[in-house]
Amino acid sequence: MTRRRPGGPPERVGPLLPGVLRDLGLGESARALRIHERWTEAVGAEVASHCQPVALRDGVLEARVDSSAWCQTLRLRAPELLDALARELGDDAPRSLWLRLG
Repeated sequence: MTRRRPGGPPERVGPLLPGVLRDLGLGESARALRIHERWTEAVGAEVASHCQPVALRDGVLEARVDSSAWCQTLRLRAPELLDALARELGDDAPRSLWLRLG
């Protein structure tokens, strides 16, 4: 979707959305959406097939893991996953990871 600025070319609204959400006090929601969109690219297809982000609260990403074996493996790999998310997302990356079996 595009909108027109008076006297200017059309402007895509997608890039404006994070700023609008921040202005509305929904910055954390915008970050959570970005994490969800980039999850597979950041953590890899194998991890993403066993673990999905479900919530972001105060910079802590909650993710649901499909088995106890994967949960243990990913707890050990948490620093690696957080580094990968930081490379992919920059300032939008979570600062810590909380894994739950589900």
